Amino acid sequence: MTTATSTGTPPTSHRLPAATQPGHIHLQVTDLERSLDWYTRTLGLRVAERRDGTATLTDQAGTATLAQLSERPGASTAQRRLGLYHFALLLPDRADLGAFLRHLYVQGERVGTADHLVSEALYLNDPDGLGIEVYADRPRATWQVTDGEIAMDTRPLDQHGLARAALDNAWNGMPAGTTMGHVHLHVADLERAAAFYHQALGLDRVVWSYPGALFLSAGGYHHHLGLNTWAGNTEPAHDNEARLLEWSLVLPTQDDVKTAATSLRDAGFTVTEDGDAALATDPWGTTLRLVPFDKRG
Repeated sequence: MTTATSTGTPPTSHRLPAATQPGHIHLQVTDLERSLDWYTRTLGLRVAERRDGTATLTDQAGTATLAQLSERPGASTAQRRLGLYHFALLLPDRADLGAFLRHLYVQGERVGTADHLVSEALYLNDPDGLGIEVYADRPRATWQVTDGEIAMDTRPLDQHGLARAALDNAWNGMPAGTTMGHVHLHVADLERAAAFYHQALGLDRVVWSYPGALFLSAGGYHHHLGLNTWAGNTEPAHDNEARLLEWSLVLPTQDDVKTAATSLRDAGFTVTEDGDAALATDPWGTTLRLVPFDKRG
């Protein structure tokens, strides 16, 4: 076993900076009013802006944009398709996660739970069936790394211990310091996905022994992106379904965005520009937005 400072397998050419982090996600929903009620009441997000059928959601302090919701009238709820498996909100500490778990009990919300060794996680679905994880990391010094691979698993969560960790803290909504921890996608083929996200984009492979899945990150994190083939033989999410429209990675500088865009183009992928951002689409139609830190949402 080695320490968490020597994690992962880097790509052979371009490598994203260690400070790279996921930014906000953009979802298509069927009923904006219904979704906003759920995202504010159950998740505890705050509506920072709303116009033209789209709402921007932040933590309660308004310090971080975490999601945009756009309504498509007549759309159907999410199906098991290629694209979003879940997006994951990372809470500042275990006490916050414990308070959120107790909040979900009171709300009567159906929730899944897991201990992933590196983190403790709660899973739920929004009104359209879109997957969400809310989690807290264990201290990085406790992560186990063997031959560069971070040990992750799915084990039963100590729910009572987690609830006790909240002490007397009440859940008052998503706390300041909450970030988009990672995004997890259904894909059709892990090798093709790695060609896009690992070799061309420049994320490190950090977990590759998990059945049917591959986990990638920058800077030795346990994962900023999860990829899996668990959806089986299906097709990408349809335009008229609730789905992930795009997700974002925040890079330190504008030059970093340009370098990543060039690497993607050199690998044969199409990249377009949107102001200071670069947009690329993976082999199954999931759009990734690359933005510099000072232009993030």
